[in-house]
Amino acid sequence: MSIVPYGEKPKSFTLSDGGTYFIGSEVGAYLRLHRGTLYKKFPGLWKQMATSEQRKEIQELQLSPSYLCSNIMLVKADEVEDLLNGQEEKYRTASQRDTPSKVDISIVPKSVVRNSNTPWHSTQVSTGQQHLEALPCAHPPALAKGHMKVREYLYSFDDSEHYRRVLENAEKNVDLVPIRLDMEIENIKLRDAFVYNKNEKLITPEMIAEVLCEDLDLPINNFLTPIAQNIHSQLDSHVNVTSDVVGDDQRAILKLNIHVGNQSLVDQFEWDMSDPNNSPEWFAEKLCADLGLGGEFVSAIAYSIRGQLAYHLKTYAFSESPMPKVECPYRTTNADEWGPFLETLTEAEIEKKMRDQDRNTRRMRRLNNTHY
Repeated sequence: MSIVPYGEKPKSFTLSDGGTYFIGSEVGAYLRLHRGTLYKKFPGLWKQMATSEQRKEIQELQLSPSYLCSNIMLVKADEVEDLLNGQEEKYRTASQRDTPSKVDISIVPKSVVRNSNTPWHSTQVSTGQQHLEALPCAHPPALAKGHMKVREYLYSFDDSEHYRRVLENAEKNVDLVPIRLDMEIENIKLRDAFVYNKNEKLITPEMIAEVLCEDLDLPINNFLTPIAQNIHSQLDSHVNVTSDVVGDDQRAILKLNIHVGNQSLVDQFEWDMSDPNNSPEWFAEKLCADLGLGGEFVSAIAYSIRGQLAYHLKTYAFSESPMPKVECPYRTTNADEWGPFLETLTEAEIEKKMRDQDRNTRRMRRLNNTHY
């Protein structure tokens, strides 16, 4: 065999139709082949998308956690054994196969996911003002639950075509968009916030939704489509706005109200939107270093700053009371008002803040339904 395998050999299984199969992604990972490269390199392989009944059988067998994936490609076990034994040539051409192979789908197409009619109980308000609200504690990750999932190689330099796509993707400008998820499905609440590169072409919102469901131990059948649709809707509604106001002083007041675990950070500061060198990510790292904060505070602060900047850039031209000019940079009289405030919350205080956030989310949802 010309390909040196990596890791433990995947296990085959027999389904009710009498066929013995491997999961294509596990075979590709074992042979060091990037997602979809297995089928491109060996187009003569028989492959078939697993049906919902077959997915249930794979789940009952408990041989692989791959049933959590949004799509599973099955390959015949005898053909995989031929590949492992060095008989690769007969699978390099698709013309030698009598059974037409189905199209390889390594990622759920955007149109399929976004046009799905999967219902959910609570929709999210995706207006610009949600970035101005307090940022509650995110959904905790599912630690030590289930089995470790075999990850497909995202970047592979063995495939020249994929290497070209990686280079093209790296040359695109980075346009970070604040994304906020706040939904409730089947009595399970999901809250999270992050920034996503709008020009990213290799990592799609569907892939993010799938990984998020796995990390947080969420039912993928219920959460995959709503999460992907919410990310798409916020990306579509995001517009790059550059201020047309003449001048080098375009300050805006940004306020932080972030809860991570039992810690709460409240702060406010002025931000000059006319300076392109101001980086929310750099500021978040320095602020957390000064305050001794870790965990999700860095990403939460960066998200909150970018969300508020997007809102202020849209409304700055209509502002009737711009910030007054600063004659002296040292304003000791306002130090207490403009300094960061850290607080360790009790369980009762955390529950109260969560109830307040739920109440505010319902209020925003009612306002959204009234306007539309």
